[in-house]
Amino acid sequence: MPDPADLVPPLAPGGSPLRGGSSVSGGSSLRGGEPVSGDPGDPPGLSLPARLCLLAWGADGSGRAEAAVHRLVRAGALTELAQRGLLVDDDGIATPVDLDARSGDPVLDGLLDLVRESLPRRWRTWVTSRPRYTFVQLREQLAAEGHLRVGRRRVLGVFPATDHALRSVTVAEGLRARARQVLAGPSPAAEIGERDAALAVLAGAAGLCTAAPPDRADRADRGGRVGELIERSGAGRPALCGVVREIRTALIEAAAEARSPADGR
Repeated sequence: MPDPADLVPPLAPGGSPLRGGSSVSGGSSLRGGEPVSGDPGDPPGLSLPARLCLLAWGADGSGRAEAAVHRLVRAGALTELAQRGLLVDDDGIATPVDLDARSGDPVLDGLLDLVRESLPRRWRTWVTSRPRYTFVQLREQLAAEGHLRVGRRRVLGVFPATDHALRSVTVAEGLRARARQVLAGPSPAAEIGERDAALAVLAGAAGLCTAAPPDRADRADRGGRVGELIERSGAGRPALCGVVREIRTALIEAAAEARSPADGR
C-alpha cells in the first residue's frame, strides 16, 4: 500500500482537500469570507502557519505559492503542533502524542492525521515531504475566513483557474516588520512570546527577514540571537528546542539546495 504522505487528497470543486467527506473550510464558500477585524498588522486568532503564510505573501498582495512557501507553512504547522504537545520527539521521529488528541484547527489536525497515517519520518523530512498539501488546506481556510480574496478566470479562455490575493497588504507588512523586530532586538529574548519567537526564527530561516541568505546570515549572527529565540520558541525545554532547531535547519538546507543551480554551485 502506498504511504498516505505520498498521496494528495481529492479536491473539492473549490479546490480544498477533502478528509472524511468535508472540506477544511467547513463547507463555507470561499467567496463568503468576510474581512477580519482586529489589529490590521497581526489579526488575532491566527495559527503560526497562518501567520507565516500571510507574512510570505507578495508585497503587492498577489500570491506566492512557490515550494519555499509550502515548506514554510509546513514548518510552522509542525512547530505549533510540537509547541502544543500534540507532536512529540521520539528519538528524532515526529510522533503523535496519542491517537485521539486534536488541536481544534482543521489545518493542524489535517497534518496530525497525515503523520498518524504515514510511515515514521524525521522532523526535517516532514518539512519537505509533500508540503503543498498543508499549504492548500491553509490557503482555503484563510480564504474562507476572509483573509484572502478569491478570483476566477480562464486560461486561454478555456481552462478554469483560481487566483488568491490578500485583502490587506498591511497584514503581511505588519507580520514581516514584527519578525524583523524580534530578530534584530533590542528586546531580550526572554521578554518575547513563544509564538513571536517561532515566527521570527522560521521566517528568518526562509530568508524573509534578512538581506543575506539564511545560511550566510547565520554566520553573521555572532551574538547568538537566533539561538536565544530558538530557546524561547521551545520554552526552554531541550527536546522542543531541538525540534525547532531541526525544523529551521531543514528550511535553510532546502533553500540552499534550491539556490545552488542558479548560483552555479
